[in-house]
Amino acid sequence: MQRLVDARPALLWPAAAAAVFTAAQLVLIPGTGLGWDEIVYVTQVEGGDTPAAFFSAPRARGVSWLSAPVAAFTDSAASPAALRVYLALLAGLGLLLALRVWRTLLPPAVLGVAGLFFAGLWVTLFYGPRAMPNLWCALGALAATGWFLRAVRRGPGVPEDRRAPWLAAAAVGLVAVMRPADGLWLALPLVAAALLVPAWRRHRALPLVLAAGLALGALPWVVEAYQSYGGLFARLRRAGEIQGGMGLHFAVDDQIRSLVGRTLCRPCVGPWNHRWTALWWFALPLVTAAGIVLARRAGRGAASVLAAVVAGSLAVTYLFTIDYAAPRFLLPAYALLAVPVAEALVAAVRAVGRTRGRTRVLLGGGLALALLGHVAAQLAVAATVTERSRAQHRELTAVAAELHRLGVRPPCVVSGDQFVPVAYYAGCSSRQPVGGHDGSITVAGLLRLQRSSPLAVITVDGRRPPGYADGWRPVELAGGHVAWLPPKGPDGRDRGQAAPGGRTVGP
Repeated sequence: MQRLVDARPALLWPAAAAAVFTAAQLVLIPGTGLGWDEIVYVTQVEGGDTPAAFFSAPRARGVSWLSAPVAAFTDSAASPAALRVYLALLAGLGLLLALRVWRTLLPPAVLGVAGLFFAGLWVTLFYGPRAMPNLWCALGALAATGWFLRAVRRGPGVPEDRRAPWLAAAAVGLVAVMRPADGLWLALPLVAAALLVPAWRRHRALPLVLAAGLALGALPWVVEAYQSYGGLFARLRRAGEIQGGMGLHFAVDDQIRSLVGRTLCRPCVGPWNHRWTALWWFALPLVTAAGIVLARRAGRGAASVLAAVVAGSLAVTYLFTIDYAAPRFLLPAYALLAVPVAEALVAAVRAVGRTRGRTRVLLGGGLALALLGHVAAQLAVAATVTERSRAQHRELTAVAAELHRLGVRPPCVVSGDQFVPVAYYAGCSSRQPVGGHDGSITVAGLLRLQRSSPLAVITVDGRRPPGYADGWRPVELAGGHVAWLPPKGPDGRDRGQAAPGGRTVGP
């Protein structure tokens, strides 16, 4: 009975963090549609007549498989709510399970605060219910590091956890299934720690088990490289080209600028507005360092140090090897840094509790204001980004309806700017022979498709269409989109006339 009573806080704290995370996601879900990357992942497994979008070299199939139980039986273009709710609930469960791995390593309060800190970041809230790999890489990295620590932990009264090495490897494999590169950068510091830390060297099989987990997780990506991309090195080379060329690039400033709510900062130009949204980012290294010091004093230094080292490994490629930024890239690092951050926050609260009188009021008030300000900033950005997603969903739905009125109905083809989301909401195939990653079709091939299927080339922001569409008739659509339609459709009718909901522009 006493053991059951003592276990309750260790269960309640992670459960509370997961419940708050899930509830916040469900509040933000209504009205949001699928973004470009989500559409690529979901259309690989979506049922019905939904054409699959082109799957480029850097992508892995993990998110598609994760979404399949719902995506295969629903129309996410017409109603994305089912997929959103499913992923939100799954994300909450994933956070709970990842935190529970650490229940024998951290005090319940530290564990709960770590979960709340990570769950409270706007980027975590925004991507939790989305068909994207980064949150799952974060949860997998958090679980893998916790299982690793449980595998190497020894001491009086601490029994050997024989499951831990295999579960650590499974978590590494999960990350590799989602993003093979993240799986590699997760496995490297864990394998190095098992080989270099004297107290952990006795676990001779652990590095091999971790490497096996990485290899198995990356295996589908490698097999597909030989099946569809001309081999592993050809796929790696093409993936690097699509990502702008891997090399030495300083993207720290781009990541900071993106914290205002820019889900993709490519290129990251323009003024740095709303700088208050990045204050927490500048404080993060200081709070992390303080948490490591405090954890060492409490005899838990190894957990915080390893979490910080693994976080650095997962972040370095996105900070110094690519020339653009997306806040979601750093989710795995944030999940691991939540451990030392929670150590610092819990210690700060306890230190305030030991003071008296005016000192307690001043210190407690200052700490409360700082925490409330951080939460308010994160929620404000989350609300802004979510409303932008809703507006985009409304706009794309209107564009799809106008294309249908113009005669561009399934089976149809869309190319040009924003061709993947526009095609998805219109029920068309998305093909891009010019200026895109789709190397599976040429201009001649696209024009051949036009002979049997309605074709529209989309431009935005006043851009001109590609050369092959010169002379086609432009029709204005919602949100500044323009559809360029061939003069004659497959049925021989003139497509240059205005249709209800669309206005012919140009000469």
